[in-house]
Amino acid sequence: MPDMTSASSGTVLAFDFGKRRIGVAIGEHELRMAHPLTTIDQSMTRPRFEKIAELIEAWQPVLLVVGLSVHADGTEHEITRLCRRFARRLEGRFRIPVALADERYTTVIARSVLEEVGVTGKKQRPMLDQIAAQHILQTYFDLSHAAS
Repeated sequence: MPDMTSASSGTVLAFDFGKRRIGVAIGEHELRMAHPLTTIDQSMTRPRFEKIAELIEAWQPVLLVVGLSVHADGTEHEITRLCRRFARRLEGRFRIPVALADERYTTVIARSVLEEVGVTGKKQRPMLDQIAAQHILQTYFDLSHAAS
């Protein structure tokens, strides 16, 4: 997997991986701004990767960023392993570099953002994961810019 400064221009897609849903965000490396894109609400592998293939075809990203789920203290758990596997599959299937980014608290932040604009309860579900992906990507941009 590339380091955080491997791409300097072009479209970037980010993923908030979950067993049931995958949030997707998009941004331009040069602008360093992330935006929520969509949520893939599917637990089966084949339909998930078909949707991702459609997004990659449409947006032609130069880099993919996958949120790496870890405990608050940084230790890994079952979902961490699944996130790493998902990242390897993306890189292998689409031949696009993949970076891993810390995703701690992104769902909490996304929930808070939605509550601030009056979206609560079950109404959050369709947007929550893509906003979490947006925060993953924005953090990636912020950290990669700070490192350069």
